[in-house]
Amino acid sequence: MKVAVLDDYQNVALSLADWDSLHAQVDVFSEPFTHETAVVAVLADYDVIVAMRERTPFPSSTLSQLPKLALLVTTGPGNAAIDIDAARQQNITVSGTGYFSHPTAELTWGLILSAARLIPQNAESVRRGGWQVGLGTSLHGATLGVLGLGRLGTRVAEIGKAFGMKPIAWSQNLRPEDAQTKGVTYVSRDELFARSDVLSIHVVLSDRTRGLVGEHELRLMKPTAILVNTSRGPVIDEAALLDVLNEKRIAGAALDVFDREPLPADHPLRSMHNAVVTPHIGYVSRDLYEVFYRDAAEDIAAWAAGSPLRTLT
Repeated sequence: MKVAVLDDYQNVALSLADWDSLHAQVDVFSEPFTHETAVVAVLADYDVIVAMRERTPFPSSTLSQLPKLALLVTTGPGNAAIDIDAARQQNITVSGTGYFSHPTAELTWGLILSAARLIPQNAESVRRGGWQVGLGTSLHGATLGVLGLGRLGTRVAEIGKAFGMKPIAWSQNLRPEDAQTKGVTYVSRDELFARSDVLSIHVVLSDRTRGLVGEHELRLMKPTAILVNTSRGPVIDEAALLDVLNEKRIAGAALDVFDREPLPADHPLRSMHNAVVTPHIGYVSRDLYEVFYRDAAEDIAAWAAGSPLRTLT
């Protein structure tokens, strides 16, 4: 049995699970694939692939060119980058692993504080021999807007209340009574953008949410507002965001996700002083990676033994 573990950027997979117990050839790939041709050329001989979240897509066109692939394991309970129907038609079993969302909530607040208090700029100034630069803003008494009040958005709102912020929320499926039970004020879509001092995005990427935050919404925001995205890059119209940041129509953005990942080396967000950018590390924590890789190895063992495993539907 040949097993490929993909997109292990930190080269930690082999140390976080008992791969030896599989009695298989396990190969780890730490660099991202740049195009479908490379995916097919490298992975054509593998029986099992372990995908890290949605870093490498597996559409029907890719799956059809992997004739030996019998098991595709994704870290986490779901993966929008895998064509599940195509996999089923090709008799490829697709399974998932355990997951918990608090690392992303924690990173969200790291980004909020970084943007509000200008932490990256001041840290860089000290590193270069300087001292204080810029003037940050405190969060107590400010309005925290939450786009998407699910499990993750609710946790972010709870932490905001601990900082003394006033949480408001809107999403396409949110009902006023549901927001109220969570201690959050329900507002309209336009109100969310117009009233928020910090606006944090927590919606799943879908046809309905792609481009949900566009030019209209961004230009409703206060010039002192901060936009935070740890959800998925395409929820925001990237061109519109670049425009408002260039024009300084909002105070800044703090982003962990992007339209294209890894972010191209020449992307303008890398050099914008009013943007805090991190490389999609919301779920990148040792404890969660231990769950990912442990469960992935267990899935492979169960599949090889013909036992039940966590299949995706």
